Amino acid sequence: VQLVESGGGLVQGGGSLRLSCVASGFAFDRYAIGWFRQAPGKGREGVSCISRDDGSTYYADSVKGRFTISRDNAKRTAYLQMNSLKPEDTAVYYCATDGPIWGPREVMLSPRNFARWGQGTQVTVSS
Repeated sequence: VQLVESGGGLVQGGGSLRLSCVASGFAFDRYAIGWFRQAPGKGREGVSCISRDDGSTYYADSVKGRFTISRDNAKRTAYLQMNSLKPEDTAVYYCATDGPIWGPREVMLSPRNFARWGQGTQVTVSS
């Protein structure tokens, strides 16, 4: 199982970035994919999650209306479109899988419920 994130970088506040998570080594279309982030000195938190058939999406309140999660099962890739970025969005962003297939938001956005992780990509938003 391998997950590789890309698309991070430095952006000014109000700007946009699109993160990608390319998967290999498992049946991508059978698993939900989650995006999580960890800011310096803070714990890892759930940002967004998408079900295996992208019929259900979940968002943390802090990003709702600004971030959009999607997936392309044919390309084995999940995306996180981030708009209207704020300095408080600065963090290392991770994608993860091998977690719950469906459930309430607090379950789908809980890092401890996901077993497979990528290496992360840094997002820095300047003020």
